[in-house]
Amino acid sequence: MKKVFIDGKAGTTGLRIYERLSARNDIELMLIPEEKRKNTEARREMLNSCDIAFLCLPDAAAVEAAGLIENPEVKVLDTSTAHRTDPDWAYGFPELSEKFRQRIESSSRIAVPGCHASGFISLVYPLIESGILSPDALLTCHSLTGYSGGGKKMIAEYEDKNRPEIYSGARQYGLAQNHKHLKEMLAVTGLSSAPVFCPIVDDFYSGMLVTVPLFREYLSGASVNDIRDVYRKKYAKGIVRFREEVGENGFISSNRLSYNDGMEIFVEGNGDRILLMSRYDNLGKGASGAAIQNMNIIMNVEETTGLNTEV
Repeated sequence: MKKVFIDGKAGTTGLRIYERLSARNDIELMLIPEEKRKNTEARREMLNSCDIAFLCLPDAAAVEAAGLIENPEVKVLDTSTAHRTDPDWAYGFPELSEKFRQRIESSSRIAVPGCHASGFISLVYPLIESGILSPDALLTCHSLTGYSGGGKKMIAEYEDKNRPEIYSGARQYGLAQNHKHLKEMLAVTGLSSAPVFCPIVDDFYSGMLVTVPLFREYLSGASVNDIRDVYRKKYAKGIVRFREEVGENGFISSNRLSYNDGMEIFVEGNGDRILLMSRYDNLGKGASGAAIQNMNIIMNVEETTGLNTEV
């Protein structure tokens, strides 16, 4: 039985991982006393005594925690931004290719993808890999997310009964175009230039819809059906699935997969203007669900163990 420690269990992602793992009988959760959860030496002991460590911490704290681990047998899954573009860490999106999956299986250091980045990469990586989309393409992307993505502080702000009226409508952020997920989007897809990225938070708890619009001229002579064929083959089974149609009477709901760990890929539009869309839960495939999926892979158990992927 594997011993698992969550460093940062009190945060939104850590708590969701803890809740999921508490119901499993194939692991032993190692718990640190509340009064010692910020004690460096107590954490060092836990991090070096476990088989698998989840780092659910801010970037600087995640780097510090990784540096505390001296036991070469410990497998580390970092949910922060700190190591996602580090070549010494495997990138935890196994659906992208067999190479990504094999690296996860063999690595002791795995960076869990970011929520916004997961949707963008799921759409763009296969098209660049197939030659349909050039790495030099200048792209735009918007991502509509639930407020839980902002962590405990934002959750409290949105759920405060005396909150300002501005919280009732969609709010775009990242206005300076320096969102922390951009480096990851570039590094994993191989794009030469970062997309114009428009993240939007709205008044629902969880769920995410990422959209990448394309003009036909970007596609090296390929058609909408060619794009669909790429996604059909890439995402034919498993946690990420290509869907032939949205089926929502001309709309697409961004929180349809709230509390779900799957991801749905759609292609809509027409011959001239195309919409690539990825829908999932920012706390599911966008965070804790992806972390647990990667843990299952390195444990060599069924990938969906402890996850809800039924749609």
